[in-house]
Amino acid sequence: MKKLITGIHHVTAVSGDAQENIDFYTGLLGMRLVKKTVNFDDPKAYHFYFGDATGTAGTIMTTFPYGKDLQKGRHGKGKISTTAFSLPFSSVEYWEERLTAFHITFKPVQERFPGEAFIYLEDDDGLGIELVFTEKEERAGYSFSGHIPPEHSIRGIHHVELWLESPEKTGALLTKILNHELIHESYHRQRYAATDAPGHYIDILRAPDAMKGLPGRGMVHHVAFATPDGETQQQIMEKIHEYGLNTTGIKDRNYFTSIYFNEPGGIIFEIATEGPGFTADEDLSTLGMELKLPAQYEGRRAELSKILPTFNYPTEKFKK
Repeated sequence: MKKLITGIHHVTAVSGDAQENIDFYTGLLGMRLVKKTVNFDDPKAYHFYFGDATGTAGTIMTTFPYGKDLQKGRHGKGKISTTAFSLPFSSVEYWEERLTAFHITFKPVQERFPGEAFIYLEDDDGLGIELVFTEKEERAGYSFSGHIPPEHSIRGIHHVELWLESPEKTGALLTKILNHELIHESYHRQRYAATDAPGHYIDILRAPDAMKGLPGRGMVHHVAFATPDGETQQQIMEKIHEYGLNTTGIKDRNYFTSIYFNEPGGIIFEIATEGPGFTADEDLSTLGMELKLPAQYEGRRAELSKILPTFNYPTEKFKK
């Protein structure tokens, strides 16, 4: 029997300037822009997908760069306040030196669980980011344009961190419906996983005294969980409905299909299929190079091309 949830599919954030997005995620972090498209619900904004060489589920960070005029959000309870990227444990010194060389503010390296250390920083919009160095990382490295040696490259998403006032109901949803297990618990943090490996972790922080998080620039919009195909997506949707939660209908995102729902703490969860993938409309060698529009907006290409901001890619800003 197929496992209904196989880990994290992607994380989507609301951001500001398109060029700053490209510089940070492809330049500083060394990820590949695997798709340049538009927000399917608001085509006047880009939708960038950053990931590994092929855009494998579990490596993808996506952004909606709405521009610097968009009001900044606020980290707090009821939100995903940190997105963590996974790296080999041996890469701590390399990344301390790289961040310092490019004048990126970061907190000193800290330990969390045995065999796991992390550095906290923020992108240009204030999105909370961790670089997690772990002995459990086995995914292949990817070097974008030689910016970063493959042995020190980001391997994908490690976990997302949910701040919740009362995490019990969310934990129950993860374990009863979404195939997760509670695998670690320390002080105010609980870690759930579909499989005990990077790219599968959901960390919940009990934060009753934190201010309420606010949406806006620099905030995660949703986290997507991966499911193998349309059949398993339908099965998990039925289980969610039986659990008493409402979902959207199935939405075609060209590179996967999706359903969305709010978990008990108010955070948006998505269930996304693993295919057809990002080579559905581009060759692997040229992923992310052209603006790809869904069929419903193809007739507006000329209009949208004038509205969407220009940017330089690939960027040389963070190459050394």
